[in-house]
Amino acid sequence: MDSDSQGMGQDMEVSLDTIKNVRILQRRKGYRFSIDALLLADFVNPKNPRRIVDLGAGSGIVGILLAKKYPTAFVHLIELQRSLYELANKNVELNNVTERLKIHNLNINDIYGNISSNTFDLAVSNPPYRRLQSGELNPDDEKAAARHELNLTLEDLIKAAFYVLRGKGRFLFIYQTSRFVEVIETLRVHKFEPRRIRFVYSNKKSEAKIFLIEAIKEGKAQLKLDSPFFVYDDNTGRYSPETLDILSV
Repeated sequence: MDSDSQGMGQDMEVSLDTIKNVRILQRRKGYRFSIDALLLADFVNPKNPRRIVDLGAGSGIVGILLAKKYPTAFVHLIELQRSLYELANKNVELNNVTERLKIHNLNINDIYGNISSNTFDLAVSNPPYRRLQSGELNPDDEKAAARHELNLTLEDLIKAAFYVLRGKGRFLFIYQTSRFVEVIETLRVHKFEPRRIRFVYSNKKSEAKIFLIEAIKEGKAQLKLDSPFFVYDDNTGRYSPETLDILSV
């Protein structure tokens, strides 16, 4: 990942980072995307989704990566925080995908009636997955809202995905392994069937702290467990070949 710094406006200092064929502006002292976002974009594998929505898009990294991955798809980005929404707009222009990406400065809980229902083939999300009682809140508002359930609960997120997706549409997201059972139960309560799961480990000696999941709206029970993802190589302590592949320029 390459990074350069730039000034944006009078008060906001940002960096310009490059991932694969995507360039992303993000605040140096605010919420910054992590490897979670790249793992999520890499996990998406349908052949030709026509309409994609990113629920909680941040600075736009996942949606833009998917727009590049699927050059005929139209992508909607939903982002509540105004500062991130503005960065996402700049990033869409920077990557020349303005004709296929539309950004909404909107709370996910307010999409009902503001975003078309039952029309998207694919929904993705890298949501805040820490409970409010779990760990200290970051003093930076952007980081706190992106990591803790200040504005969005797991159930809120799943309800929103059900609303936007067509029948048999796919919902892919990343979440904490400590809440795995809760995720499965909540998906099924809201008529999603888990279809594919991948656990993510720091290395082969560590526990999985996060996992990726694909669920089908009104789908049949047919679960597949993907091979585990190891971020680091045990022998070298450096990024694994698979991690380097998703980070490659």
